[in-house]
Amino acid sequence: MARPVGTVTRGTTNPNRLRRMDRWIAAAHGAELRRAATPLAVDLGYGASPWTAVELLRRLRAVAPRTEVVGIEIDPARVAAAAPYAREGLAFRHGGFEVPVPGSPTLVRAANVLRQYDEEEVRAVWERLCARLAPATHSSAGGLLVEGTCDEIGRRHVWVALGPEGPRTVTFATRLGSLDRPSDLAERLPKALIHRNVPGEPVHAFLRDFDRAWAAAAPYASYGARQRWIRTARALSTDWPVRDGVTRWRQGEITVAWEALAPRA
Repeated sequence: MARPVGTVTRGTTNPNRLRRMDRWIAAAHGAELRRAATPLAVDLGYGASPWTAVELLRRLRAVAPRTEVVGIEIDPARVAAAAPYAREGLAFRHGGFEVPVPGSPTLVRAANVLRQYDEEEVRAVWERLCARLAPATHSSAGGLLVEGTCDEIGRRHVWVALGPEGPRTVTFATRLGSLDRPSDLAERLPKALIHRNVPGEPVHAFLRDFDRAWAAAAPYASYGARQRWIRTARALSTDWPVRDGVTRWRQGEITVAWEALAPRA
């Protein structure tokens, strides 16, 4: 067997850590999973415990009942530890960025995996993973890669969504009650963006405008943090290509086109 591609992560994980990402995936990609002939989701780098893979199966089956999940870990000991949790629709395998599953996955989720890599390595990993996704067709946008970072208990999360063609969007998600200002999310930017939060880079300008819109929406705080966030998102969407609407904003999310935040060459 060929050596898995990648390096072992710290493996830190907690139950419910990826709930915000999972909720967004179910809403944004549930239809593709339902349409797929063999809907396969991969939890890449699930860590020292299998909780995120177990939860992903439950959450995706709520919107696409035929979905199967495979958890992939580069550390054989973690695969062995997860084995007792395997069940119908859920399996665990040893591997890395080569994604050792048959066929082309409809979804690959890689959360808190690339944070330990150098920024220069991210593009090649993205390309490798996107090449494994189910291809786009006349009736399908193809598979989805969701790659991002969150804090230890999942209150703050930022991820990039990519299709077979490459990056599509960036989503900022937070527990609104814990938020002081939107730029608090900067510490959870994915590896492709976290070192670009400096003057002259688009993501820095976006977070600056995000904070300004949040400050301007302060009067709405008397109606609750959710109403303030919605007002902030409305204001932000006048200058930035926001891709979602009130339904997602109410969840403490905002999604922006990748092209608007992509690092400068």
